Amino acid sequence: MQAKEKIILALDVDNLEKALDLVRELKDHVGMFKVGMELYYSTGPDIVKRINDLGGKVFVDLKLHDIPNTAGGAGRALTRLNCAMFNVHAAGGFEMMQKTKTESADEAAKLGITPPLLLAVTVLTSIAQQQLQEEMMVKDLSVADLVVKWALLAQKAGMDGVVSSPREIELIRSACGPGFKIVTPGIRPAWSEAGDQKRITTPKQALEKGTDYMVIGRPITKAENPKQAALKIIEELES
Repeated sequence: MQAKEKIILALDVDNLEKALDLVRELKDHVGMFKVGMELYYSTGPDIVKRINDLGGKVFVDLKLHDIPNTAGGAGRALTRLNCAMFNVHAAGGFEMMQKTKTESADEAAKLGITPPLLLAVTVLTSIAQQQLQEEMMVKDLSVADLVVKWALLAQKAGMDGVVSSPREIELIRSACGPGFKIVTPGIRPAWSEAGDQKRITTPKQALEKGTDYMVIGRPITKAENPKQAALKIIEELES
């Protein structure tokens, strides 16, 4: 896989034209575009088709978390959009993850398309140990322990991989093996600001740890020259 294919650009904007301008400018320099809640809820599901039509691939990042039947139905709807990847919260449990995977695979078979990769979100990169214990009431596990437990549960439920902070990459790889996909947000080049994320690394560090895909947003989208910023990261990954 080329270095650029490992980059998922987070389109964290609320405006359709801003998003499509970024796709036009960067589709040859990143592997995929992440459509998160802000953009999806601002523009509607048609954004996925628009990006596909421009030659981009889409990771729909809505973090489904509901009862199994509801999550499964949402999985079918997202599969019909022909996205390349979407996700659920591992905290939704085994049955919810398994149901979503089954429904998505069935819908893809019915349509004759490749099923999207289905990922489980472990612990958000904005959560540190203090929040885990004091706000989420998880007293007896470290962040890393919980990430690995959820990754193993996700794998058992048929997920293709997980979303987790780059700091847990090696632990997940050791627990789940080489074929299990790891997608890491919390990627910040040394020359950019950390923002609101706490468990972060640089792109080069994430690559060395063994990530499959890295989600990068503001360091590229907020740069004075987004294309130059993307090329700078690719150069760092290839060095």
